[in-house]
Parts: sequence; structure tokens; C-alpha cells
Amino acid sequence: MKKTEQNNGPGLKIIPLGGLEQIGMNITAFEYGDSIIVVDCGLSFPEDDMLGIDLVIPDITYLKNNIEKVKGFMITHGHEDHIGALPYVLKELNAPVYATRLTMGLIDNKLKEHNLINNVKRKVVKFGQTISLGEFRIEFIKTNHSIVDAAALAIYSPAGIVVHTGDFKVDYTPVFGDAIDLQRFAELGKKGVLALMCDSTNAERPGFTASERTVGKTFDALFEEHKNTRIIIATFASNVDRVQQIINSAYKFGRKVVVEGRSMVNTIEVATNLGCLSIPENTLIEVEQLKNYPDEKTVIITTGSQGESMAALSRMASSTHRKISIGPSDTVIFSSSPIPGNEKAVTNVINELLEKGADVIFQDVHVSGHACQEEIKLIYTLVHPKYAIPVHGEYKHMKAQAKIATDLGMAKENIFILKSGDVLELTEEKAAVVDKVPVGDILVDGLGVGDVGNVVLRDRQHLAQDGILIVVLGLETYTNQLVCGPDIVSRGFVYVKESDELMEEARYVVNEAVNNCLDKGIADWGKLKGAIRDSLGDYVWKKTKRRPMILPIIMEV
Repeated sequence: MKKTEQNNGPGLKIIPLGGLEQIGMNITAFEYGDSIIVVDCGLSFPEDDMLGIDLVIPDITYLKNNIEKVKGFMITHGHEDHIGALPYVLKELNAPVYATRLTMGLIDNKLKEHNLINNVKRKVVKFGQTISLGEFRIEFIKTNHSIVDAAALAIYSPAGIVVHTGDFKVDYTPVFGDAIDLQRFAELGKKGVLALMCDSTNAERPGFTASERTVGKTFDALFEEHKNTRIIIATFASNVDRVQQIINSAYKFGRKVVVEGRSMVNTIEVATNLGCLSIPENTLIEVEQLKNYPDEKTVIITTGSQGESMAALSRMASSTHRKISIGPSDTVIFSSSPIPGNEKAVTNVINELLEKGADVIFQDVHVSGHACQEEIKLIYTLVHPKYAIPVHGEYKHMKAQAKIATDLGMAKENIFILKSGDVLELTEEKAAVVDKVPVGDILVDGLGVGDVGNVVLRDRQHLAQDGILIVVLGLETYTNQLVCGPDIVSRGFVYVKESDELMEEARYVVNEAVNNCLDKGIADWGKLKGAIRDSLGDYVWKKTKRRPMILPIIMEV
């Protein structure tokens, strides 16, 4: 093992604040002395039980508590799980943002939406360029991924060099730009690398990930095969290379292209302006112009490949799209694979499309943007790190990468599968988890950030499962006599018109409970409400085996 840069001071701390044990919400702090740099700042999408939640962003309490140390954000690439939380985080912690060309273009779009564009210092970094911030130097290294301008980072600190791959694959024939800079990884390996943080997403898959170009050949074959139908292709909005290949095939076969879905339109606009996407003249048309061309001369590129309910393809499938309706003369191609957890939603959309008579193709029209086992082995062999820290993926993916590292001869005690919040301290001599920092999910609902917490979510789940009973009654101001009610309103519990007897008895039960309290001279509203909840709750449970939320409302008359 080559020696890394000499370390006489304290160790380097690596602190993942999100993104481990899950796909999404990637954010990691690197701390040495009085300097902190943050790599990526992503969001994740809500779980099924997070009712009404739009987005989930990381808890940055640790960064806010050390705000004077934070020197900047280094962003590896422009996917939502790496840039999506930036607008929310920068409102609380304004630090410079460093990213490559397309990544910064997509970040700028987000900052404009949040009116932050004039407040945040941003610097576009070229591959091979090094940024100096406090105790750190950070070098951006060219890699390949399913979005253009993806970077790995070499993070130089007095404790040694850490190589962070970002999301990557090895593509020798990328659609746009150069292949991954393997030579630079090898040069860093010669210098001596303290730790490697490598993408684990496909660590369970043997072999190599196919080149993005192979999808282009598949598209050509599909366009040849379906010359007499309109073609609709659903893919990720951010996969600019995929969009490029669809446009290439459409141009080759003399078809006009419509882009549908807000995120898709935004990404294509940014990529075209930056020269990352080249669209032949007169190829793109507006959706309103579709009627001017025969079906077999058009292609629609759309969002919704993951079955998202509001995305364009889902609306087409459910006949709620205002401008495009699906029929037997359509071929729909899914150019993505379902993200774990989305399989049911994708299947539902496929079934709806098939019912409308469309031809649906969802096999072999996608290649992953992540490295399989042989590519991970290649990076380990070139970089030859002292310590391995698998990142990006669920626990099983990180565990699979740890096995790859041990197969390559790395000692088990030098491999660290961290949890979000762990503080890993590294020196040339030793490495250990020395502390925990606060981490968690901050829920974004509409314009509210963090105002929906566990209590509100629990209430939403309760309402969703058993509904609500609202009990309304009026008490006279001075005598505390019951003058009106109790009336019971049911929502999501039972259909009142068919449950007269139940509701009548429930009213009787509440009446009894209130009168018992008043007879005993209990006029405290808190106690009255408690008695109503207890007696009505017991009665409803006995009769229905359900526990709706019970909300007593007392009015003074």
C-alpha cells in the first residue's frame, strides 16, 4: 500500500447525513479541523405511509450547528437524489455551490423557482479542475452515468485522499462526451488513497453494465418494426443521452418529436442551451401540432416511466390527459426499469395502456447508469484504497460491495458499512466510528417544510385507516346545562344513511357520558372531552371493531 499524504493533526471525519440504507437523499459531510465540505444534497420521495407528503429532505442540524465551518457544497451530478434538497437547505445554510456545467444548469433552474438565484454563490467546475476550500482541495474527475457531466471527486485533506465515485458506470462509448477518466483513478491509486467511497447500487449484479449506445440500436430496431404506429417513449427526464438517442432515431425515420412533461421540457431546454443535446432543425414540434401529422410520423417523449400518478404517461393511460389520448395505433415503450417499490404503479399503468389497445414494450429498452460488479472491481483495483466505505444503496447493496472488496483481498476491519449519522474518523493508522450526529427525514408538504412531523403523520394514518367522528354539543354559559346536541358527524367511518341505528345509539352513549359528568359537577371541558372519547370509543369498538379518531367540540351558548 502506498503512503498517503502525511497526517500529523487530527483525523478526517466522514459524516453521512442521508443516503445510506436507502435509494435517494444523498448528502455527506467531510470535516477536518475547522473546515467542512458537503458532497451532494439530495431529496427522496415519500414512502407509502407518508400520506400527503411531497418530498423528503435531510435533517442538516449538524451543519447548522457548525455553520461557520461549512465551506461549500460539491455536487457530483444533476439527479434529484443529489441536487433536489439544495433550495431548501440553502435557505438555512447559504454556502457556495460547485458543480459541472449541466449539473449547475439544472441547479440554477431550481434556485430560480425558489427565488434564490441572486443569493447563492455558484461556480461551474471543469473536469480536472481543483477547488481549494479551507483544509480541503477537491478535484472533479470525469465519469459516466445516465446523465451528462457526472463527476467523481478526489478529496485531498491533511489526513489523506478520499475518492468519492458519485453515481457512475464505465462506458467506453458514451453518447455524449468522453469516456470515464480511468487514467486519473490509476494516478490517484499510485499516489495512495486513504479511502474509497464507491457507488453500490448495482453491486449485486455480475458482469459489466452495457453501454448507453446499445439502447440507440434497440430504438432503431423498434422504429423499423413499428413503422405504422405512433411511438410514445417514457423515460427519466434527466436521462439526456437517452433523449438524444430517441431524437436521433426519430430523425433517421423522418418522425417529428413532441416532448411532454414539465421536468422533461425543463431538462431538455437546459441541456440544449448548454450544448449537451443536439436536436436537428424542425424535429421538435409542440403538442398542439400533433394533429397536423399522421400518427406514424410522430414520436412523443414523456415522463411517467415510474407510474407516478401525476406524470404525463399516467394521465394518458387514465384518459385524463388534455391533449393526448391513447388508442390501438400507439406503441408505448418503457425505457427504464422500475425503481424498487414502484413496480405496482408501473404495472397498473401498463395494464391501463394495454386495455386501450396500445402495444406496450418494456423489456430490454434500458441500460443502467450504475456500475456492476466487474466495474466496481476495476475501480478498486485502480484506486487501491486503504479503507472502503460503500455508499449509495440499500444495506444489501452496500453489503454486496463489501463482499467484492473482501474478494479483492481487503481486510474486513478496513471496510465500513455506515449508517446515516455515523461519524467515521480516519487517519493513516486507524479508522473508527467515534460518534453519532442527529439525522432524519424533514417532510415537505406544499409550502410547509418540517411542519408535518410524526404526530401529524400518525393522525393522517389514523384518519386514513378508521376515519373520524366529530361530536358537537352546546353547554349553557353559567349553568353548564346541555342545551343542544350531542350531534355526531361521521367522515370515513360509516355511511350515515345506512347506519341510523348505530349513530342513534352512539348519540345516546355520548348523552349519558355528558350527563354523568354534569351530574357529578364536572364542568371542566378537558375532562368532559375525555369522558366523551372514552365512552364513545368503547362503544364503537364493541360494535364495529374500529377505532376512528373522535373529536369532541363543545360550544358555549
